[in-house]
Amino acid sequence: MSDFAASAVPLAGGYGGQTYAVSAGGEDAVLKLYVKQPERAAVDAALLQLVRGLLPVPKVLEAKREGSADDPPYLLTERLPGINLQVYLETAGESERRTVGEQLGELLVRLSGMPFLTFGEFRGGELAIEPFGLGDLEQYVESLDLGLDPGQLERFGAVVAEAEDVLAEGVDRVCLVHSDFNPKNLLVDPATARITGLIDWEFSHAGSPYMDLGNLFRFCSDPMLAGAVLSVIRGSGPGLGEPLVDLGRAADLWALLDLAARSTEHEVAAAAHDLVSRMADTSTLSGGRVDLDVVH
Repeated sequence: MSDFAASAVPLAGGYGGQTYAVSAGGEDAVLKLYVKQPERAAVDAALLQLVRGLLPVPKVLEAKREGSADDPPYLLTERLPGINLQVYLETAGESERRTVGEQLGELLVRLSGMPFLTFGEFRGGELAIEPFGLGDLEQYVESLDLGLDPGQLERFGAVVAEAEDVLAEGVDRVCLVHSDFNPKNLLVDPATARITGLIDWEFSHAGSPYMDLGNLFRFCSDPMLAGAVLSVIRGSGPGLGEPLVDLGRAADLWALLDLAARSTEHEVAAAAHDLVSRMADTSTLSGGRVDLDVVH
C-alpha cells in the first residue's frame, strides 16, 4: 500500500476565487482556483513575480493562466509560515503591536515606491492598465444604492468635499496598490512578531499611494500600532504629504463606498455601511473614528 496521501482544506478569503491549503507527499502549498474571474490568474501570477523579493509573497510553483469557469485557471503557490495577523493582534501586547506596526509601515513604503504611469485595473500577464472609468467621486456616490436617507445623502456631500480637498494637498502620482491591505491578509510569526506574508492580491491595481494606508486604518482603533506605522512612513517613505491619516481615509473612500453598497453580503460589508452612515450623520471623513495619529 502506498504511503502517498493528499488533502485539500478550504481557506478563508479570496472573494474572486476558491482557495485551498493542499498537501501531497508531505509537501504543503496553496491552490487558488479562479472561478469567478478567470482572467485574473495571469495578473496575479505576474504581480507575484513582480514583487517577489521586495514583499513577503509566496513563490508560484505552478500556474494555469487561461481557462473558463468550467475549467478554471489556477495558481499553486508555496504555503508561507505564520498565523493570521488579525488573530495575532487580539492578544498581542504593546511591544508586539509596535513591532508589527513598524513592519506594516515598511511594507506600505515599498508599495508606494513601485510606480506606474496611470490609474486603473491590471489586464493580462503584461500588467497592461485599463482605466476605471468611474467618473468623479460625487457621481460615484450617486450611482450606488447606499441605503442612506435623503438627509444623510445630502450631508454626505460634505464628506465628498472634504475628501477632495484633502487629496488636493497630497502627492499626485500612481503606484502599486494591494487594495486589501489589512490584518486578515497578512501573516505573522507569533514567536517573533515578524510579518511573514502579504496574501490575496485579487483587488490590486495601479492607484493612489494613500489607498493601502486608508484600507489598513479603515476599522483600526489601535493608536499604538497606527503610530508605529505612521512613524516609519514619515521617517523613510517617499514624501506623501500631510495629514497622512486623512489622506488615507480620503483615498479609501471609493473602496469603502463600494463595500458599503454590498452591506448584506458579509460582516465586513455591513461594518463598512455602518461607517458610511456615521460619516453621513457627522458630515465628516472621520465618521467619529478614533484619532490614530500620535503626532499632530
